Amino acid sequence: MIMTENTASLLRLMSWLSPAFPVGAFAYSHGLERAIHDGLISDRSSLVGWLDDLVERGSGWNDAVLLAEGWREASAGGDCDDVIELAEAMAGSKERHMETTLQGSAFVEAAAAWIIPEGRQSFLKGRPVPYPVAVGMTAARHSLSLPETLTAYLHAFTSNLIQSAVRLVPLGQRDGVAALAALESVIVRAASRAARSSLDDLGSATFFSDLLSMRHETQYSRVFRS
Repeated sequence: MIMTENTASLLRLMSWLSPAFPVGAFAYSHGLERAIHDGLISDRSSLVGWLDDLVERGSGWNDAVLLAEGWREASAGGDCDDVIELAEAMAGSKERHMETTLQGSAFVEAAAAWIIPEGRQSFLKGRPVPYPVAVGMTAARHSLSLPETLTAYLHAFTSNLIQSAVRLVPLGQRDGVAALAALESVIVRAASRAARSSLDDLGSATFFSDLLSMRHETQYSRVFRS
């Protein structure tokens, strides 16, 4: 079998956005733990509804728009300083800020294993960069497709939160897989919209998720951050 360019790109995205990639995503529930604690998520149906909102009109959507902007700026040779600053400012709490910047830094460090042309491999070194922007910029530097990168990112975002719910609700693995299957069309639709987005499309209507993330920071007992 001959390795085509498309196959190589897919393989790279599968590696970068795999649960095994060392960004520490497993440590964060994105406020989901508090929502489960308060009885707002108790089964597969309520989990799917919660994640649908995050991807379509919440923090997942904003991440996708920021990723797309980072990809476009990096493709044009920009330094992405403005979008990096904006992405940091949009982290609504202390642990949401930690979640995005620590994962972003870990992603940049781990992705350095994929060598790119001389003079381009250190473009993010030493800078705290929010996770979606780091993914977008890195994908652009490696000439990876924006729609495919967005789809892979949103799939990873959703899959990680489902695995948190599998442990916390608790849900069985089959219910977790069924939840991911139910969200497939949501992910594809959001990725398609985000690929055509601009910063004017930023905006969230999931304020309760943000508030629960803040409450989660001081929860008396917890498994996850954020």
